[in-house]
Amino acid sequence: MNREKLIFLTNDDSYRSKGFAAAIEVARQFGRVIAIAPEAPQSGMSQAITIYNPLFLRKVRDEEDVTVYSLSGTPVDCVKMAFDHLFRDTKVDLVLSGINHGSNAAVNVLYSGTMGAAIEGAFYNIPSVGLSLTDHDLDADFEGAVKYGAQIVGKVLEGDLPLPLCLNVNVPNVPCDEIKGIRLARQTKGYWREEFFRRTDPHGRDYFWLTGAFSNAEPESEDTDEWALANGYVSVVPIQVDLTAYKQMEQLKKIL
Repeated sequence: MNREKLIFLTNDDSYRSKGFAAAIEVARQFGRVIAIAPEAPQSGMSQAITIYNPLFLRKVRDEEDVTVYSLSGTPVDCVKMAFDHLFRDTKVDLVLSGINHGSNAAVNVLYSGTMGAAIEGAFYNIPSVGLSLTDHDLDADFEGAVKYGAQIVGKVLEGDLPLPLCLNVNVPNVPCDEIKGIRLARQTKGYWREEFFRRTDPHGRDYFWLTGAFSNAEPESEDTDEWALANGYVSVVPIQVDLTAYKQMEQLKKIL
């Protein structure tokens, strides 16, 4: 394997997470790893950036092939810090974001800090992969995610694919030897419906905990990421950031 490649690594669960350690295991198979990850968990931050507070960058690990920094900001802050500060004159071969604790399939891609960072990497015209495991457990088993994540990263590095490129990769929460393979898929149509649980603190003030459930609008469609995951496959969805509703353009031209 070409050890000259440089992989940039980040995530949204913080540099201390087990998934981040698993992502280092994936990335270091392909070359030198430099990582900037949030100091604290930043799930659900999407493309958020820090504007009104200073950012603090500190080195937390420095080895021959792995250097890790923590940053007091969001996942996208980490990517911007990398490419607008650390890597101004350095060629980076791939951005890997993850491994996320929990699914980023379907509409989750819009909320995800993991995918926000991967999308930001693609803005710098670097092949980017967001990698997630559909298990929120802090001590989740990442064996399958490491195995299939490495396969996909290897193919991207070897593939000479057109840019920009951003892949949303999700791995089902099943034992590694039960994963059936990899399926290229599209984003499932669906939505989240939230519920707020109200509680009262000792001072009589109401506070709320957010929870919710995903509603799959097309559970029988076999070409979606949710179907792939439910049936034991790793789902791979190529992501683009153009949100224009092209199908509505002609009709809108008639009334505007």
